Amino acid sequence: MDRVLSSPAMASSMAFPLLLLLLSSAWCAYSEAEAEAVLTLDAGNFTEVVEAHDFIVVEFYAPWCGHCKQLAPEYEEAAAVLRALEHDPPIVLAKVDASADGNKGLAAEHRVQGYPTVRILRGRGASSQEYSGPRDAAGIVAYLKRQAGPASVELTASPPPEEPIGADGVVVVGVFPELSGGEFESFMAVAEKMRADYEFRHTTDAGVLPRGDRTARGPLVRLFKPFDELFVDSQDFDRDALEKFVEVSGFPTVVTFDTSPINQKYLLKYFENAGTKAMLFLSFSDDRAEAFRSQFYEAAKQYGASNISFLIGDVTASQGAFQYFGLKESDVPLIFILASKSKYIKPAVEPEQILPWLKEFTDGTLAPHVKSEPIPEVNDQPVKTVVADNLREVVFNSGKNVLLEFYAPWCGHCQKLGPILDEVAVSLQDDEDVVIAKMDGTANDIPSDFAVEGYPSMYLYTSGGSLLSYDGGRTAEEIIGFITKNKGSKPGEVTGSGGTVEEEAAATPEPVKDEL
Repeated sequence: MDRVLSSPAMASSMAFPLLLLLLSSAWCAYSEAEAEAVLTLDAGNFTEVVEAHDFIVVEFYAPWCGHCKQLAPEYEEAAAVLRALEHDPPIVLAKVDASADGNKGLAAEHRVQGYPTVRILRGRGASSQEYSGPRDAAGIVAYLKRQAGPASVELTASPPPEEPIGADGVVVVGVFPELSGGEFESFMAVAEKMRADYEFRHTTDAGVLPRGDRTARGPLVRLFKPFDELFVDSQDFDRDALEKFVEVSGFPTVVTFDTSPINQKYLLKYFENAGTKAMLFLSFSDDRAEAFRSQFYEAAKQYGASNISFLIGDVTASQGAFQYFGLKESDVPLIFILASKSKYIKPAVEPEQILPWLKEFTDGTLAPHVKSEPIPEVNDQPVKTVVADNLREVVFNSGKNVLLEFYAPWCGHCQKLGPILDEVAVSLQDDEDVVIAKMDGTANDIPSDFAVEGYPSMYLYTSGGSLLSYDGGRTAEEIIGFITKNKGSKPGEVTGSGGTVEEEAAATPEPVKDEL
């Protein structure tokens, strides 16, 4: 079922495709593709082309995807530049229309869950990693040149002052008495594994390191970064410990949500983290901005160990977050905490209120915030309107079979589904045990009972107490059939085919999500 993801993908997700022309032979397809800067691949020629290249980058796209359209000219320009460089090995860029029926198996094989997904394939397809670099042509070229080279580059001289190590992102430098031995091998293995997200360097001369320290003696690893304490050392060369050191030390104590490309990768990791999130939104031009930063950073140091991650965002750069979380710009400066099942908001916060308010949260004395539209005074349309404040009453406590759609006003798929649900409601209006309803998922908090990951999402809560996700077709007949088949069912009830109602409802495989 087509769906627009509701996850907070405003942090630049890397995750997808026109039916491609199948040529008369795979060799002919390969030769013609070679004439273009970006190779066009499909299920018929994918393996042959990949096996012909030591280093190839493949974009899995959808022709209707807005993010893909934005990436396309930059990707094409980067492909042309890289082809002209005659790099060894050649850096080849390709694309696959992952939405075409013939390529969906290929998309699944490469774990495509959103558009565009870009993957780097090495060793003629022997290894695969997700592309996590920039999306402008110059950035793509620079990132891929690094990726196509060695995992770690030897430092033999101090970098020029205008290009300091760690100024534009995390750089991990290994210092060794000699470039051999167990510690060096562990470092190089970790560099190979983590090269997609971090830059690695190695040297036998600590004197080439920036910010001094000719007295440093290896083996040691020094991680440079453009935030927090600027560099930190480790001498633990256990591979797991070294990976952990890079991941932890290479992540800001407080992530910054602004327009800087440097911060984009940290935003992605921040929102991918399943733990509790504390977010402070304000205008960075506010006279009190430094006071807010100081207090929030102190809060991160005090409560970061409590599985809380911290973010400070400029309101002008955070409109996507405001839209997704339903926050109001008029409440800025505000603190917003997103926990596993609840959220908390402190509008018009003052710098000195940050620490006491977070203490109330960690002590469990804060009341959660529930976002809800007003309960409608008149609700006489075929499809009933549900809001957060009456969801329990209308859905869970009604004793009826309620099909509930979660939608977003801006979602094109939802707009197409609207008249179909009207038709369903009119067709079933004489059945007093059935209710068709809808709820704006952007204006109301969705209870954790519903695993809503995209719009539209539909659930049937039966009079027998079963909660069934609907992932079938989007015709009135199919939806009516699903309701008729499952109404009145009880949790765990066995159907005629031998499965439970939940198992049968989930039997229809859910396809790849449309767009982040």
